[in-house]
Parts: sequence; C-alpha cells; structure tokens
Amino acid sequence: MRLRTQLALFAALTMGARVDTGAAQDFPAFPDVAAEAGITLMNVTGAAVKDYIVDVNGNGAAFFDYDNDGDLDAWIANGSTLDEYAAGGGPMAALYRNDGGRFVDVTLEAGLDGRGWGMGVCVADYDNDGDGDVYATAYGPNVLYRNDGGVFTDVTDEADTGNTGWSTNCAFGDYDRDGDVDLYVANYLSFDVDTVPRRGETDVCRYLGLDVFCGPRGLESQPDVLYRNDGDGAFTDVTDDAGVAGPTYSGFGVAFSDLDNDGWPDIYVANDMTPNLLYRNERDGTFTETGLASGAALNDEGREQAGMGVGIGDYDGDGLFDLFVTHFSRDTNTLYRNLGGMLFSDATANAGLGAVSLPHLGWGAGFRDLDNDGWADLFVANGHVYPEIDGLDIAGGYRQRKEVYRNNGNGAFEDVAAALEGNLADPRPARGTAFGDYDNDGDIDVLVININDRPNLYRNDGGNRNGWIGFRLEGTRSNRDAIGARVEITRGDRTQAKEVRSGESYLSHNDMRLLFGLGEAGGVDGLRIRWPNGDVEELGPLEGNRYWTVREGEGIVPAP
Repeated sequence: MRLRTQLALFAALTMGARVDTGAAQDFPAFPDVAAEAGITLMNVTGAAVKDYIVDVNGNGAAFFDYDNDGDLDAWIANGSTLDEYAAGGGPMAALYRNDGGRFVDVTLEAGLDGRGWGMGVCVADYDNDGDGDVYATAYGPNVLYRNDGGVFTDVTDEADTGNTGWSTNCAFGDYDRDGDVDLYVANYLSFDVDTVPRRGETDVCRYLGLDVFCGPRGLESQPDVLYRNDGDGAFTDVTDDAGVAGPTYSGFGVAFSDLDNDGWPDIYVANDMTPNLLYRNERDGTFTETGLASGAALNDEGREQAGMGVGIGDYDGDGLFDLFVTHFSRDTNTLYRNLGGMLFSDATANAGLGAVSLPHLGWGAGFRDLDNDGWADLFVANGHVYPEIDGLDIAGGYRQRKEVYRNNGNGAFEDVAAALEGNLADPRPARGTAFGDYDNDGDIDVLVININDRPNLYRNDGGNRNGWIGFRLEGTRSNRDAIGARVEITRGDRTQAKEVRSGESYLSHNDMRLLFGLGEAGGVDGLRIRWPNGDVEELGPLEGNRYWTVREGEGIVPAP
C-alpha cells in the first residue's frame, strides 16, 4: 500500500509539468555531433549491473585549450570496474585535440597513460607558465598533471596533492589573492568492497520496494581538502588552518565564487543527503561556514537534499551570483536566489523549476545564455542511479532526457528541451557536463558524459543569431588565468556580470572565456574588470560578435 501511495503522489505532482513549445520557437537547436566530431570514447563506470555505489556516480569532462592554438580541446574522465580496478584500473582520461571543430584523440601522445578509476577534472595554470594544468579526481589516488607545452607530466608527489580517498569534484581559486591558484577537493565516502553489502544481500538497502546498492546513508563520509598553492610547485594542506575542516559530509559539487561581492572568493559545496556548505572568505586566509545561516544549506522546507551538481550565475540580472543545485528524483532541484549580504532564499517554485524536475535525477548543470538574449538560461543533465527503476511504471526511468530552461527575463524559466530540434529529449544516463564555445562561433555548446555509454556533444545552432561578445582574460599580477575575476559589461542602462571560474557543474570544468549575449545590440558601451587581486580596469566601448583578449594592466591585446 505504501508503494502505491508514493507512486500516486509522484504522478500527481508531475501532472502539471508541461513544455511550452511556443517558448522554443526561436531558441537554438542542439544537434548531437559527438560522433561526427570524433568524440567517441565509451565511458566506463562500474559494471552494467549496479551492485555498489561506486558503480553509479559517473565521470566528468573539461573544455580547455591545452595547446594554446585558440580552439577548445576536450578532456574526458574515465572510470573502471571493480574487477579491472583490482588489476590496476582503466585508462583515467581521454584527451581530444580540437582541429578546427574536428576532434582527434591525442591521449597517449600527450603523455596521459595513467590508469585507475577517474572521476572528475578541473583546470588551471597553477604554475603561471602560460598553459592549463589538470587535476584529475578519482576513486583512489588523485593526479595533478602539469602541462609542459602540450605534454602532461604527473607531478602529484612533488606537489603533494595525492588525495587517496574517493574524490569527486574539484575547483581552483585564489582564496588568499596571492597570485597563485589554490585547490579545493571534495571527497565522498569511505568505500570498501569487502565490507559494504552487495545489492540484494540486505533488506536495508531498498528503494520503492526494489533491492538496490547501499549508500550513501550508512556509509562514512570523507572530509574535503583545501590545498594552498605555495608558489614553488608544491601545495600545502591547510584544511584545518583555513577553517574548512568540517562538518564532514559526502561532497559532490564544488565552486569558488565571490558570493557577497566583496572581492574575495567564497566556497560552496553541494553534499549528498546532507546539508550544503557555504564557506565565507574572511579575507585573512580563513573561512567561516555559513550554510545554514545563509539559507543555502537546505531547501525551503528545511530539508537536506541529495546535492549533486552546482551551477552559479546571475539569473535575475541584479549583479549577484545565484546558486542552482541538482538533486535526486522525486525531489526538486533547488534555485537559491542571492539576496545580498550572504543571504539566499529558495526561489525554485517561483522560478518555475519545481514540479517539472520531479521525475529527473540531476547531475551536471550550468547557467548559460544559450540564445544570447542577455539572460542566463539553465541546462541540466539527468540520469537515474538505479537501473531497476525501469521495472516500475513511473515517469523518468534510468535513462532520462535533458532539461533546458529558457530564462524569460522576469525571474522565471520555461523548460523547452522537448520542443527543441536535436535529441535533447532522447533519454541517456547522463552525468558530467561541460560548457564552452568549441567551434568559436559565438554561442555555448554542451558536452555531456553518459555512464557506460558514449558522450553527447550538443552543438548550439542558432544562439549566435543574437549579438554576443566574449573575453579571454590573462592575469599578470593576478593568477595567469584570472580565475576569480569579475567582468561587467554595460549597454544602455543594462549591466551584466560574470566571473571566471575553474570547476563547477558536476565533475567538470567549463570554458573560462566569458561569453555575453547582447540580444539585438552590436557591442557594449563599457567593460569593467575587477581582477582577482582587487585591481579594477575599465575599457570600452567595444564592438560585438568577436572574442577580445584582455591582459591585466595592458588592456586589449592580440589573441594568442
């Protein structure tokens, strides 16, 4: 009786979720071009039968220009199976070089022959030498790869960043503003196949009457780690000294972002089945955890959720960065509206993001202006963790469609994915998601990693019908990637704000160039950059429909 009641309630809650086809009429199409573009890796995470929690969390990806040729390349993290892992693991990564829109697998020639169980990836020029280095998280030892002119060297031991637990998301950010990017690593659970019951071995691990894998509840969470970059090629674990040692939860999504607009990066962590954490930067090398006090730890019912991915952006145009966290099925994703002063309110229902997300289990997500109208839209990748769910007659299923929410400019969204051209509505078991303009045509494309399946590369066809302007920042006194810089553009009486970040989404890293939609405008009246060290630079006017490179203290410079 209990199961029938739960299913009836779920059906009732989801009946009102409808797609507005009218809102999608002038929205871009998103054809999946992964196969024709050459991104064909078969991602592996566990066996097809998901007997253990380690089998289900999937992998992420990164868009970054590893060879500095002006095209975004793609790094894809890859997992393993328990049997393969016992023998050394599978290939942890695949690197695809972008040759003008066609991708070529250069994994081995780039020196990436490491094996293990890869999970996530974040990118930054940690040694400020002009090329992007990569931190790869894993079930097992993480790896820091130094980019030596397009060939990667494992420098984990000398950098002292070899976290040996089960790590998920990571993010780089210069929390002490010394010009060197630091590293936050989220850790998940302590998992031992010899002690954790297998699916079906206990009647405790059940979901809607089904035998499922055990966890995360009942398993011990692992503490996150904050590494300070010492500027000499090495990092120091400052988790305790910096005040981010606890509480210990099961961490997933992580991002550095200046959420109170004081010029110093704060840290937000989405946790699985436990409250989220918000560390406010005290500007003296320490943080204070303010998640509950800020309103960004729980939903509006005062309930912890299954936090997976994190998207950050200014969806309502007030100059403050809002938070979006993806969650489990039969629950809503959560939109935290930034009220200023490090206070947030749950705006999920008012923004139209509630009932429509109930059938879905969300992972990678991001605020991106997909149609270049000047307002941040939302993209969410979905997929369930229990293959057994297909045996129940409920919405969603194991393989699930994407959600694309168009921002209507007045604080609300409309899900338009099912009405768009392309195959966004085709169900896949999605996990990590990376955003970037891989074909340099002025609109945001999306790379989605699917568990035990091949990736999707959704090319944005039509976002550049509206005007746009993009910026690549290069720090000199600040860190080379300008991670943490705040960029504002003005046109008429409208101001848009974005921030350079490493990491975000789920297990993934996005194009660090900032692309602004301009609608019908052909350029901007002004550009204001607050660099990571606090210095402010103002430029403009600038014409649109192109990328500009801005070097700290020098203004506009030729693209590399």
